[in-house]
Amino acid sequence: MGTSGQGRTGRRSTSAPPRPHRIVVLALDSVVGLDLGTPAQVFGTARDTDEEPLYTVTTCTSGGRPVGSTAGFQVLPDHGLEILADADTIVLPGIHDGPPLTDGTVAPEIRAALREAHDRGVRIMSICTGAFVLAAAGLLDDRVATTHWAYANRFRRFHPRVRLDPEVLFVDDGDLLTSAGVAAGLDLCLHVIRTDHGSGVANRSARRCVVPSWRDGGQAQYIERPLPDAAETGTGRTRDWIQHRLHEPLTLPQMAAHASMSVRTFTRRFREETGLSPAQWLLRQRTEHARLLLETTDLGVDQVARRSGFGTAAALRQQLHQRIGVPPTAYRRTFRAPRAVGVDPAQA
Repeated sequence: MGTSGQGRTGRRSTSAPPRPHRIVVLALDSVVGLDLGTPAQVFGTARDTDEEPLYTVTTCTSGGRPVGSTAGFQVLPDHGLEILADADTIVLPGIHDGPPLTDGTVAPEIRAALREAHDRGVRIMSICTGAFVLAAAGLLDDRVATTHWAYANRFRRFHPRVRLDPEVLFVDDGDLLTSAGVAAGLDLCLHVIRTDHGSGVANRSARRCVVPSWRDGGQAQYIERPLPDAAETGTGRTRDWIQHRLHEPLTLPQMAAHASMSVRTFTRRFREETGLSPAQWLLRQRTEHARLLLETTDLGVDQVARRSGFGTAAALRQQLHQRIGVPPTAYRRTFRAPRAVGVDPAQA
């Protein structure tokens, strides 16, 4: 989950000006309106230094026919399944009805088109219950995947061979990526931008969409958790305070004191609001900041380690290897290319 995606379709070459990465959204009947619009909205904000788009997004349906949405409108696509032949990435939005949800099957033409694209090496993503479509096409057998937690039991009944993890926001399993519901689709799209073009470009897209710049795929879905008492003070102000002090040796009592809470109350509230313990969240923020510094600055590894709060290059090396499987120098070599699309480190 949350893998680095090295060598993924869509990584840009510096040898020649590349064309925008072509994304095709495949809509089925009863498509979830928000899921349908998410790819175009998020990927459409990813731009290079000349404000040229890094992605194009088109929508298709089987036969180019209109399909109904859960939002009470019909989708009138410009293309049929033939456009999938030109896709670099295919996105399956969630659905709230139809054979994939009622009996675990999918129309033969959809199955054939998805399998052909997968065999060709196209990256395929799903949002929410779109995972049911991928599973019905046989693409998720023996693979790790996720979907909306409320549909987990049904998914397991239909597709016992899939290694379902309904606790996480999204799963990056290389050429197949799946996400949980609603906002998790935004997280997955930003993760893909980050994988393709680096943290700086993804952060700029997040700001344009006015959403959090990074929630790790392994973060928990919000499953039947009680809302925090409105009379209590939340931890958001303290999270902002921590973000500006990642280089400092912060302790749990310090965080709790800033939030004017006991350690026990702070830890409970923090987990309710983020799905993570304070220590887990802090480690992930530091890792993300280290990745951004490696991508967008010329700082030495020791300096990156200090500025991101790891203290030593050895500690940073261990964490990066654990999280993404490569040491800092290899990560920098792999992801330095995104500088070609232009990122101001001060704004990232």
